[in-house]
Amino acid sequence: MRRLDWHGRVNFIDIYAATECPLDPAQLLERLHAQEVGQPLVDGAAAFAVLWRHLPLLKPLGVLARLPFVLSILERAYVAFLRIRPRLQKLVSNAQ
Repeated sequence: MRRLDWHGRVNFIDIYAATECPLDPAQLLERLHAQEVGQPLVDGAAAFAVLWRHLPLLKPLGVLARLPFVLSILERAYVAFLRIRPRLQKLVSNAQ
């Protein structure tokens, strides 16, 4: 995602290096979290939508994700992905 941030609009934070964090690092590792200036912290598909809205290539997806039914579908897909993520990480680490 950093490579898609052509205009430097996203502040990616390393939770291991951050000194002030609103949540426990273990909780942050469970799901993607994002926050727009002046807005509450969001997680899951809503966090991806926030991120996408600030990346030129993905901005149309982020705008589309503002629609509640689209965000609902994305959230279900994200939860399904989280179930298989440990296996995918294991496959990737074994392939290296």
